[in-house]
Amino acid sequence: MSISRRKFLGWMGGASLVAAGARKAHAAANRSFEGYAGSLAVLHDITRCIGCRRCEAGCNAVNELPQPEKPFDDLTVLEKRRRTSAPAYTVVNRFAPAGDGQPPVFVKKQCNHCLEPACASACFVKAFTKTPQGAVIYNPNVCVGCRYCMIACPFEIPAYEYDKALDPRVTKCTLCHPRILEGKLPGCVEACPTEALVFGPRDELIRMARDRMRAHPGRYLDHIYGEHEMGGTSWLYLSGQPFETLGMREDLGTAPAGQLTSGALGAVPMVVGLWPVLLTGIWAITQRKEKIAAHEQAQAVAAARAETEAQAEVRLKTALEKAAKENAAAVAREVKKALETAKTAPQGESDTEKKS
Repeated sequence: MSISRRKFLGWMGGASLVAAGARKAHAAANRSFEGYAGSLAVLHDITRCIGCRRCEAGCNAVNELPQPEKPFDDLTVLEKRRRTSAPAYTVVNRFAPAGDGQPPVFVKKQCNHCLEPACASACFVKAFTKTPQGAVIYNPNVCVGCRYCMIACPFEIPAYEYDKALDPRVTKCTLCHPRILEGKLPGCVEACPTEALVFGPRDELIRMARDRMRAHPGRYLDHIYGEHEMGGTSWLYLSGQPFETLGMREDLGTAPAGQLTSGALGAVPMVVGLWPVLLTGIWAITQRKEKIAAHEQAQAVAAARAETEAQAEVRLKTALEKAAKENAAAVAREVKKALETAKTAPQGESDTEKKS
């Protein structure tokens, strides 16, 4: 396919006009979603977590993830702050207590399953979906690997399978969505021995959290993390210490991600439409450069080959001449040697001896 530079620049000029008009389209994307009625969620009561890592083991088992380098009963991993990764959808971290003599605080970290997910707002191919059950799920069949979701997530959760060159995926906690559809508990909730994790309808969990705060005012902060952060999440937290000291952001506000990204995402269809045009132009220019480079390389190779052949011919001629000279000299030496041998040889029998 041959594209002239003039035609390519013409396309890009037209694209600029379309982009100017697309600024009016962002209002269509400026919609707020308040969550599905009756959607499910998890309440993590941090004051009840003992850092046993059984939730990690349960997640690993139900999702059939690779085994970690250290077993789940090895609590030395808590000495270092960890984050979720491609083979680990959830991790437990340990934090120092607020006062002297207090036990350490343990916090489970995973996808918070926002009511209006930033990852879904940033994904122009709709690889992420907020389900009515509460989970934010991922479709690897439509993912293009742009990893905008990783940049958009305010909780730094999505990970990428960099070690898989052919079919890498974005990975994160799925809230065990397939198990929920079967009427089962998420793997981590089922494995928790202290009921630090409770699964159920989000509205009921919020009421449960408020009941606990009223019953134990000195034990809990008057704040349910995830009730309103980023428009609300399907993973809720109760704590006796400020969430900021537990590695959790308190600067997110209450606006859903869709409102924060609506201006940029309103032009996504235009960008998606122009992307093939831009890539085609880049491809054409690249192909022309490659052809010129290939021609120049062929010329350079031909010149180098001709020079090498000429040098080889000269070396061969020189070698033949040298060999001929050495051969002639050797023949002359042998002749000279034979003559000298003949001169020094003893005389033969006399004629008188031959007659007698």
